[in-house]
Amino acid sequence: MTSPLRLNIPVERSKLDNGLRIVLVPDRSSPVVAVSVLYDVGFRSEPEGRSGFAHLFEHMMFQGSEQVPKGEFDRLLMGNGGVLNGTTTPDFTAYFEVLPSAALEMALFLEADRMRSLVVDQENLDNQTAVVQEEIRLNVLNRAYGKFPWILLPALLFDTYPNVHDGYGSFEDLEAARLEDVREFFARFYTPANAVLAVCGDLHPDDVVELIEHHFAGIGGRPRPRLQSFAEPIRDGVRRSRYRDAFAPAPALALGYRVPDPIIHLDQVLALDVLARVLADGPASRLEQRLVRKEGLVTSVDAWIGEAPGWGGPFEMRDPTRFQISTFYPRASDRSRIIEAIDGEIEGVAGGLEPGEVDRVISRVTAEYARKMDHVLNRSLGAARLELLHDEPGLLDSIPALYAKVTARAVSEAARVWLRPDRRAELEVVPGGGQ
Repeated sequence: MTSPLRLNIPVERSKLDNGLRIVLVPDRSSPVVAVSVLYDVGFRSEPEGRSGFAHLFEHMMFQGSEQVPKGEFDRLLMGNGGVLNGTTTPDFTAYFEVLPSAALEMALFLEADRMRSLVVDQENLDNQTAVVQEEIRLNVLNRAYGKFPWILLPALLFDTYPNVHDGYGSFEDLEAARLEDVREFFARFYTPANAVLAVCGDLHPDDVVELIEHHFAGIGGRPRPRLQSFAEPIRDGVRRSRYRDAFAPAPALALGYRVPDPIIHLDQVLALDVLARVLADGPASRLEQRLVRKEGLVTSVDAWIGEAPGWGGPFEMRDPTRFQISTFYPRASDRSRIIEAIDGEIEGVAGGLEPGEVDRVISRVTAEYARKMDHVLNRSLGAARLELLHDEPGLLDSIPALYAKVTARAVSEAARVWLRPDRRAELEVVPGGGQ
């Protein structure tokens, strides 16, 4: 095996008196900066009866603040050549911008103003509730496989409200939201002590810290909310469910397995991530070879850790999270053969891997990671996530080395211990409202 890739990504950390954590990642190769603000609140922090609050709040954050009227946040950033967006995950909500470095102070001012003085009024609540409901209709209710498997499988695999409820939220909960509930949510979670600010790109650290102090230090220092544990025990037994999807043109199947805590047992989770890629990452993977190419049982197969491929992965979630295998197939009668084949390949990995199989996967992971880290936004978001969840943004540079430590023996052990057929969830989608 060759030496692990070293990207030499410089990371500097500091903290304001009000608790705001700061991560700077200087890279003066081009006159661009990325600004990311992550708040330590996601789907899993929503109180019962308030499903969808975290995502609703992501929308509310673009509705104006004390010094920035509605619509001006987007107009100012885009008018200065920037792009922006936000996203809500189970464990955090992220807001981010990429813009010319000459406009960095404007982005910091905009983020600070909405952190300090977001406008939370009935008009904004009503129109953003309607926007979120339309988003749910478009992306979930009126779309084939809209709930598969990211909404349906957690509800089958886990037992407690934080882990099983739909993060998009129910219409009933969204419509029942009162203005005082929303204001309390903002006061509790959108405080500097509960946030991480990461800036990456064309910057001088001392100058940027000075700008950050100027714009953020005066924001009131409300206490950081107590970090809630969402852990729940792993139970033996198989959990099965069938879901009728009137829009689905073909059957689909998802298998879900519990995995160890990704913060405490990162080495085991990375072995499972390599296992997912051995099974279903690309034409050479085991399940692709067997199920798609040789036996023709399925049209596609994926395996991953987290919420969805590319979202909520090994470095983006706290415990508990999951390993998933999903597949789409033309004949419902092949379901049992597909499960037998998946179990056979997992058993094969548990028995040992082919020479070079793990090295091939790790080389691919490393190349993907290097390409991803070439973009300032990915470095900014990555550093912020690692600060928020792992308290170690320097992991940004050592991730390739961590993967390089994964051995074939560890991957086999992960398959044997964590992908047991007697301890999983099996979710089947029945197409077209059939049986």
